Amino acid sequence: MGDLVRFELDGAVGVVTLDNPPHNLIGVQFIDEYCAAQERAVEQGARAILIRSELRHFCAGADPAALADRTTAMDPVEVLDRLESISVPTVAAVQGAVLGGGLELALACDFIVAAETAQIGSVEVTIGLAPLLGAVQRLVERAGPARAKEIAMLGRRYRPDVLERWGVVNLVVPDDELPTASMSFARQLAAGPTVALGSIKRLARIATIDGVRAADEALAHELAPMWASKDVTRGMEAMAKLGPGSAVFEGD
Repeated sequence: MGDLVRFELDGAVGVVTLDNPPHNLIGVQFIDEYCAAQERAVEQGARAILIRSELRHFCAGADPAALADRTTAMDPVEVLDRLESISVPTVAAVQGAVLGGGLELALACDFIVAAETAQIGSVEVTIGLAPLLGAVQRLVERAGPARAKEIAMLGRRYRPDVLERWGVVNLVVPDDELPTASMSFARQLAAGPTVALGSIKRLARIATIDGVRAADEALAHELAPMWASKDVTRGMEAMAKLGPGSAVFEGD
């Protein structure tokens, strides 16, 4: 892997570790290695991906030098397409500063698990910029337009519990439990039916971008590989053995 982002396979979970001291600031090389690490995880058979940092901060935003050098600016559409085309579930485990582009990396994941002392914010407005890597759109998707505008226009740093209530963060845990809780979250996804989870991910994205009707129309295309999957075969066999009235039918 590259110098700024590490990758390893831990069972069925691909672990992508941000390692650009001291604050994991984002530049062109960093973002390319970040995308490549997730793509490699899928190529090597990961069934879920955990994004994490061993540094004090998850990511404190863009490298000022990268912002100033417009000749090497990254294409945000290309970057987001690479990240959101990842076929398996992605979980961001965030702590410390999760600011600007750091929040945008987390928002491009399917789930965000946050340490309770993390400081999270879309702060680009403080230097006269709008978010550059899709934060506004993805905050609208998660929290609605009113909250998205509040977060992006005021440029504040928020406590994770506030953003959990608003639907931006999925889970808040004590700082010392973040590694275990986020890995447990990723392992549960990795143990799930891969084909179905991939379909759910794609349908949710289609509904967000093109609306519910478009997702309805895409459903038939998604159902065929699900019905043909080994996961469904095993699930149907288990259901037949349990029979009607068993716990599986009661939501347990």
